[in-house]
Amino acid sequence: MPETVSSRSLRCSRRTLLGAGLAAPLAGLLSAPAAALVSSNAMLATPWQAGLNPADYLVSEKLDGVRALWDGHTLRFRSGRPIAAPAWFVAGLPALALDGELWAGRRSFDRLSGVVRKDSPVDAEWHALRYMVFDLPQDGRAFAERARHIPEVVDAAQQPWLQAVAQSRVPDTKALQERLNQVVTDGGEGLVLHRMDALWTAGRSDALRKLKPLPDEEGLVLARIAGTGKYQGRMGSLLLQTPQGQRFSLGTGFTDAVRANPPAVGTVVTYRYRDRTATGLPKFASFVRVREAE
Repeated sequence: MPETVSSRSLRCSRRTLLGAGLAAPLAGLLSAPAAALVSSNAMLATPWQAGLNPADYLVSEKLDGVRALWDGHTLRFRSGRPIAAPAWFVAGLPALALDGELWAGRRSFDRLSGVVRKDSPVDAEWHALRYMVFDLPQDGRAFAERARHIPEVVDAAQQPWLQAVAQSRVPDTKALQERLNQVVTDGGEGLVLHRMDALWTAGRSDALRKLKPLPDEEGLVLARIAGTGKYQGRMGSLLLQTPQGQRFSLGTGFTDAVRANPPAVGTVVTYRYRDRTATGLPKFASFVRVREAE
């Protein structure tokens, strides 16, 4: 089993944690800034907030895929690491920057993840994927203008696997909630809202919002905590650092396969939660996945 630390060690000193065979990775991670969770290569969404006017935004389905950025020459994860896509796949992309998701349909993330992470792509598997484009990063116009231009770019490429993400308007909060309910009922993950007047900017942006039945967040893995009882011999939980710099133990949402081969120290993972404590920590947090940009 991958190396873990015991739950008791979390109540001990920093020396105890570092003495558990994690000295090298934890030395830097225990003081890692929240900025370590944010990539500057992409425009990243913040959670939707009550009081915002949906009429100011274009709305699309939040696809449960793998973020992929095309710079005109190379297809990359949002971290900047190249994606090993087949030559025919990238040859069909236009010579301008695209931002989108590699997608295999709703509720297909695990299969999709296995396809795009291979060092040697399998053509038959990639023929089942689509590259869903939702932005043009180098276009200097407001998002409403960029969104109108995306279908033209996609149509000109004449590739069936290159598609534009549908954007639409909703008049008010009631209509937005109805749209969210329908997407979730149909098996979707949630919604993305992009301010129509916003220019493209790198990094986390209030102009780009995500709306889900449960909010989610990313955390940096500081340690893997050994399980007890029915989890004896496997990972019991992960010690995470939140984007705000706080730390907490995440112990639910893991499959048996993940507990047997848990995310490595230094990995960024996504978790969902229902609320926050008075000190700002996530309540009822549950593991979703490892961030694919790594």
